[in-house]
Amino acid sequence: MTANPSGTAHRVARHPAIAKLAKIGFASRGVIYVLMGVFALGIAFQSSSKKADKSGAIHTVAETPFGSVLLWVMAIGLTALVIWQVADAIVGTDTKDRVEAVARSVVYTLLVISILGLLLAGKDAASTDSQSKDVTAKLLELPAGQILVFAVALILAVVGVVWIVEGWTEKFMKDMHVTSPRAVRPVTNLGKAGYIARGVIAIVAGVFIGKAAIDYDPKEAVGIDGALRALTEAPAGRWLLAVVALGLILFAGYCVAEARWHRT
Repeated sequence: MTANPSGTAHRVARHPAIAKLAKIGFASRGVIYVLMGVFALGIAFQSSSKKADKSGAIHTVAETPFGSVLLWVMAIGLTALVIWQVADAIVGTDTKDRVEAVARSVVYTLLVISILGLLLAGKDAASTDSQSKDVTAKLLELPAGQILVFAVALILAVVGVVWIVEGWTEKFMKDMHVTSPRAVRPVTNLGKAGYIARGVIAIVAGVFIGKAAIDYDPKEAVGIDGALRALTEAPAGRWLLAVVALGLILFAGYCVAEARWHRT
């Protein structure tokens, strides 16, 4: 009898051990986002030079007492999330949901690689800005490189718009099963603020990557940290950045809620 890949993927993803470890992964994501939000507030009020992205958060965790232990726990939890998302991409029936699952699995995989690189090789986690510049430079070297980079920028901007719409319409709650009626509205508000904040960051990053494509200059590409810093150049930019930073901190609270109530 031929094995059914979809059935196997579903059983693996819904194994009790994976489900429990995935909850740690959601909480780990919350730790990363709260640190990103705090660092972004520091940038807004010129009180911090920390990178307000995932690499800055990972390094900060490493510097705490028992930092290595915490990073190992985060790596294990995020690995469980990778397995879960890959399985969802295999067994899903909705194309949009499957694409989102693949994208999330890639993001979580990169986080795990960064954490393990720091733990096992003492290798600094590359900032999202440097990663963006490196990837943009490599794409620009390819035939039709400018078109490829502009396509990436467009996709990123579209993702940002989708996140803002999902946040505003509260569609993200379809994946949640909040068992406490009194917690439904607070959890929804946390996710709403977080999705909109992440959407703004994605759109800003997409704009800069698009400009890098038009100008044929990979140095203009930015990641999360660069997108946040770019907000300070807008009218009332520091206050805008402070609002976005608060959204990231609130999203961390939503991640903690996911650890408890995300559908398994």
